[in-house]
Amino acid sequence: MGDSAARLLVNEYKSLEKETWTNIELVRDNVFEWSVALIVLNPDSVYYGGYFKATMSFPKNYPYSPPDFRFDRPLYHPNIYPDGRLCISILHPPGDDEMSGELASERWSPVQRVESVLISILSLLDDPEVSSPANVDAGVMLRNKPEDYKTKVRNDLELSKADIPAGFVMPTHESAFTHRKDEGDFDMSWEDSDEESFGGSESDIDEEMDSDFEGYEDDEDAEEET
Repeated sequence: MGDSAARLLVNEYKSLEKETWTNIELVRDNVFEWSVALIVLNPDSVYYGGYFKATMSFPKNYPYSPPDFRFDRPLYHPNIYPDGRLCISILHPPGDDEMSGELASERWSPVQRVESVLISILSLLDDPEVSSPANVDAGVMLRNKPEDYKTKVRNDLELSKADIPAGFVMPTHESAFTHRKDEGDFDMSWEDSDEESFGGSESDIDEEMDSDFEGYEDDEDAEEET
């Protein structure tokens, strides 16, 4: 199963290498551990211009179990723990959870991809879930002192720029989508959906996730025959 997971991750890695909203590399050439930087391209976001570096670790039975995600520099955010880990449904194990009230449709499933996880995290940054915060103080500040909260975010944003690699040219919303139009992918405005602003439409993401998982199942079948 580890070999099948590795093949699937290699394909996902190659696909994400082309995206402008993330910068990824393998940690010690290990396909099961990635260094991932999230780059917010929405100019209306308070996080715009930041380079938010994180580490993703994948289990050997991926995609049946979710990856682990941790920001290298913990952000002051209601849904981010002090150690940089996230409280986000898509990274929780498959199935309904009566304790949290999360439905299986909200949690990890084998048809999810790294891209869908990263898009969900980008969405979470500007749209936190404050009803059950991982960082209670951040949740209280966001509700009661939103301007103070924005100051905290701006401080985290400035600190994140120290992680920009030497020679790396940070994309802007103009340069990122000029590049896409030059490639003939599509033309779009920031008034489109949030999911599209991070690199693709929701329908495109679903179709690609289905095709990736079909390939994974074919690999599993082939291994059982041998």
